[in-house]
Amino acid sequence: MSKLANGSLDTLAAGVSSAGRFAFDTEFMGEGRYRTLLCLIQLAVPDGANVDRIELIDPLEQDLDGAPLAAILADPAVQTVVHAGRQDVALVRRRFATEVRNVFDTQIAAGFAGLGAQSSYDTLLAEILDVRLAKSASFTRWDTRPLSPEQSQYAREDVVHLLELAAELERRLTALGRLEWAREECRFLEQSSDERDLDTVFARLPRIRGLGPAAQTIARELVAWRERTAATADRPVQSILGDAPLVELAKRKPTSTRQLEQIRGINAASLHRRASEILDAVHRGSERTPEPLPQEGRPPAPDPEDGPLIALSEAFVRARAREAGLAYELLAARADLQAIVAARRVGNAEADVRTLRGWRRELVGAELLELLDGRVSLSVRDRAVNARSQDSI
Repeated sequence: MSKLANGSLDTLAAGVSSAGRFAFDTEFMGEGRYRTLLCLIQLAVPDGANVDRIELIDPLEQDLDGAPLAAILADPAVQTVVHAGRQDVALVRRRFATEVRNVFDTQIAAGFAGLGAQSSYDTLLAEILDVRLAKSASFTRWDTRPLSPEQSQYAREDVVHLLELAAELERRLTALGRLEWAREECRFLEQSSDERDLDTVFARLPRIRGLGPAAQTIARELVAWRERTAATADRPVQSILGDAPLVELAKRKPTSTRQLEQIRGINAASLHRRASEILDAVHRGSERTPEPLPQEGRPPAPDPEDGPLIALSEAFVRARAREAGLAYELLAARADLQAIVAARRVGNAEADVRTLRGWRRELVGAELLELLDGRVSLSVRDRAVNARSQDSI
């Protein structure tokens, strides 16, 4: 597949650069692996007369030179179109050691055009382009070669209308004056990554803050050992050692296989094959200078009394989203509203949530704060929610 049917990858990349835009999608498999395996890349490139050229690239091919693809992905002058592309972007960034710039995600764009924020590709094709696809190969083995004709057809269909869909969404957003909002939101996808951050993994361990500094240091060493072992074996980290037994190991500090056997949750395979490695990791952690978790500033604790204000805030934001023709999910999640209400209750600085930043603040965030501070009152008239400044009453 990387031996392109209509020319080399260099020629294809040159065509992308000339067109200034292309679309891509991926097929991948994550089951039973440490990291998700990128199995296929589908490209759609404008090829004149409203016809897109579709090519399939095989990232599993050992001698694939991905430099031309990496170059167009990283070129800010080339628009990269995806649909729900967070994982797609993360996978190609890692596989080709490249950045991905100028991303336009049709799922995100649809939310700004008044469609569902989580709309599927099939749904958008049907609603916007009146196109319906017959999907049939989504759960097949994408890591086997050769691909079947059914798989190849399925993969091509994932991008065959993607550029047309993006163009129509751009047209609608331009008419609504929201194209820049959508582009701003899409820029966050450029940093998508599936790399595992060890500090984050460690901090999310269950009950880790209940351990003392010495035990936390052992837990750090066990986390690092588990990640290395899982990467080498290409197995999910939980199949090597689960979170709960890892924390228990750090707490109990076993020094023998017999003591290991007394800890629940360590699977038999790990005990048989890796007992000495686990004990060595515990020993290394015991020898290190304790490194306790930093005392991070925590948001105010939830209060049952916040419930009515959260409900009021959600109703207000939903009303503003409906008036603006935006998907509510683009403006706030319940956790955002909980944080805003809790911070206001205790008199803290504003909650650091997306609803109070950028275009969201302009559209609804600032007015929401005024509502919670009592500077704005609400009334319902003609099926609309009307905000009125208390200063004018």
